[in-house]
Amino acid sequence: MAHPSFDGLQVLVLESRRSREMASLVTTYGGQPVTAPSMRELPLESNHEAVAFADDLVAGRFDLVILLTGVGTRFLLGVVEHVRGSRQPFVDALKKVPVAARGPKPVAVLRELGIDPWVVAPEPNTWRELLAVLDAKKDDLPLRGARVAVQEYGSSNPDLLAGLEALGAAITRVPVYQWALPDDLGPLQAAVESLAAGSLDVALFTTATQVTHLLEVAGRMERAGAVQENLKRMVVASIGPTTSEELRARGITVDMEPSHPKMGFLVREAAERARDLLAPKRA
Repeated sequence: MAHPSFDGLQVLVLESRRSREMASLVTTYGGQPVTAPSMRELPLESNHEAVAFADDLVAGRFDLVILLTGVGTRFLLGVVEHVRGSRQPFVDALKKVPVAARGPKPVAVLRELGIDPWVVAPEPNTWRELLAVLDAKKDDLPLRGARVAVQEYGSSNPDLLAGLEALGAAITRVPVYQWALPDDLGPLQAAVESLAAGSLDVALFTTATQVTHLLEVAGRMERAGAVQENLKRMVVASIGPTTSEELRARGITVDMEPSHPKMGFLVREAAERARDLLAPKRA
């Protein structure tokens, strides 16, 4: 079997925390990475909701806790420990309530704490799978009237919240961090100029926020129209349904998703398919 290869294509990498790792993968598969970190995790200046949630959990005021991200779960633990001096009462309380995890990253944090999640959303780990698995377990835990805490990430997911409310749950949002543009906008601005000029071949998106921030910066630079137009001539690869939804909502066609919503699968399978997907766009 031939080794997957971008065969020298210019590949836009918008990843931030794992940008070096992702760029290295692109290089391994014969691509030329154009790295433009597009986001940073910004703790909320005031974490009143997170602390109030922790206190209410310790007091036994929730029937279900939903954890959406590993980073958010770790940050929540840090907030509790910083404000209350110890996280142990919170951890002990978390062990007594059913916990639903959206995917493997919050599961990993839970297992470090000695907690087995009650349910885990199957791949591709979106809000749809999470709602489906909760609905399937309604005989064990009816959501009608249940007090449900939702650890949010970056911004609220209105579809998830609406779905939980439709099942009768009483929702408490727990925002613990938000996304901001990077401190250094230079690489992202340079990527916008390259996109507007039509000099890139492949774009790899690993979160919906990357889409939002790319187009926000393009709009500030008065390049949004050119960026969206030239993305039509590129291969747009999305890590999974949530990111794809945001791309399509912005009028950007998604050419491929990997077989598993993981960074390694995304890069490898994009390398396998990029030339074939690009050919008709450049004909």
